[in-house]
Amino acid sequence: MNLSMISASVTMGELQKKLDTLSHNIANSNTTGYKRREASFSDLLFQQVNTNKATQYETGRLTPNGIRVGSGAKVSQTALRMEQGTLTTTDRALDFAIANPSSFFEIETVVDGNPVTRLTRDGAFYLTANPNNDNLLQLVTQNGDYLLDSAGNRINIPATFEEITLTDQGTLQVTMPNGANVQAAQLQLIQVMKPQLLEAVGGNMFQLPDLAALGFAENEVYAAVGAGGGAVVQGTLEGSNVDIGREMTDLIETQRNYQFNARSVSMADQMMGLVNGLRR
Repeated sequence: MNLSMISASVTMGELQKKLDTLSHNIANSNTTGYKRREASFSDLLFQQVNTNKATQYETGRLTPNGIRVGSGAKVSQTALRMEQGTLTTTDRALDFAIANPSSFFEIETVVDGNPVTRLTRDGAFYLTANPNNDNLLQLVTQNGDYLLDSAGNRINIPATFEEITLTDQGTLQVTMPNGANVQAAQLQLIQVMKPQLLEAVGGNMFQLPDLAALGFAENEVYAAVGAGGGAVVQGTLEGSNVDIGREMTDLIETQRNYQFNARSVSMADQMMGLVNGLRR
């Protein structure tokens, strides 16, 4: 296999990763709070072959001297893009949109029988029965994971409530049948200063890696912030930040690059076949 085939075949494998990323973005264009990913490429190791020793005759040349021979390109990073998605009014009391693009709701889920904390921007919540108290309801995601308050506890709502309101201070206030207002919980957000460290775990959720192993302190990566002052908007959901037009354009361009490299492999294979078929 010659160098051109190696370069093209390696690049095709990496282009497939970008196609997968674009396809994932497009598939989640209608997912609440979804953040798109963007693949970037870098050159693999290459060698500079200088074939012209009389460089004094190359004056005015617009391309680099010699020939660059390498092994193609690879995906250097799949970056998480945190641009704010479009806010859509739903007028549903349990729909919450985060107005800060770097903040997340704190969620408790169960992994292998153990409670684990996750992060999400999907603010569509629902009520479910509290298994330990028939007089209380709990706020959960559509997957049944629990929304946590500022103390890290599951949020409980009186089962006989009439109305749920989010105050300007980020407090969930419940109106009871007798007209009394009861403070149910204080919402809290987790602001992530280094979002590229977040690991996607499925279900539109993220987790933080082992920060100590990476050499980061917790206060360098995330911090708890209040949900007041307009940081969370009730009766509203944040859409994904996927631009379908842009994603489709990138998809077509990547497919054409893939086809070009596939054609390079085919042509190199044909040339090798011709050479091998020559007889003395």
